[in-house]
Amino acid sequence: MNSTKLTIAISSRALFDLDESHEVYESQGVDAYAKYQIEHEDEPLEPGEAFDLVRKMLKINETLGEPAVEVILLSRNNADSGLRIFNTIEHYGLAISRAAFCGGQDPWRYVRAFECDLFLSLHTEDVRGALEQGVASASLMPTSGNADEETEEIRFAFDGDAVLFSDESERIYKERGLDAFTENERNSAHTPMSGGPFRNFLRALQHLQSKFPPGECPIRTALVTARSAPAHERVIRTLRDWRIFLDESLFLGGLPKGEFLRSYGADVFFDDQQAHCDSASEHVATGHVPSGVANS
Repeated sequence: MNSTKLTIAISSRALFDLDESHEVYESQGVDAYAKYQIEHEDEPLEPGEAFDLVRKMLKINETLGEPAVEVILLSRNNADSGLRIFNTIEHYGLAISRAAFCGGQDPWRYVRAFECDLFLSLHTEDVRGALEQGVASASLMPTSGNADEETEEIRFAFDGDAVLFSDESERIYKERGLDAFTENERNSAHTPMSGGPFRNFLRALQHLQSKFPPGECPIRTALVTARSAPAHERVIRTLRDWRIFLDESLFLGGLPKGEFLRSYGADVFFDDQQAHCDSASEHVATGHVPSGVANS
């Protein structure tokens, strides 16, 4: 983690809608794709799944008057075919100046070198590679839902087990059932859980939140978990032990998360379980975190 700023790495397909040109790549190959991009390099691309989140995060720098957030482009394009992407960045006025164009190779190799706190992509294998490097990462899913209101506030939502926390408790649930899970969480209520892949990102977010005067921070964070009493106590005590504060915590006891995420107004929700992600993506932007026992 870069202690001076929060750094987000984003794939070109997550930032912009490259579906049309990707179809050219899939059907005609890399040479036809490169030719297509060069021929259209003065035509701006449409926004992608992560565009609004990136735009809002970069606006924080204007609000604070300092470079508190950096967004870095990681792309499988080469620089020649990637010129259209940089032209589109300029078209939308996004303050993105650093990039790695990898010429068909794995872009996640550079997440540690850029000291990234978060990596967002549409390519699951890239996400897995970044997770193995210890960087919070998620594969963004197509979203059918629209926010009830447009706001400049940035609202992050996180699942608990295997996202903010390790999957140690979830493994007990998967292997031995709900009763064993509940008993373990009750007996371990005063024992903090180990951190999951998004703990350090949440910590970086909290550091960014601390730069704002009380009541003026545009960033909100929420835990949205299937846990309920009595398994809530260990969660609360773990976050307290980490000295991490969440703005909202929803203990849903197995209820579907989608409507709650829509009511919260999440800009993005991170969950490790594909079924939960499929449901949530009907309401809000959703990132699948391919970690933990659910993805073994």
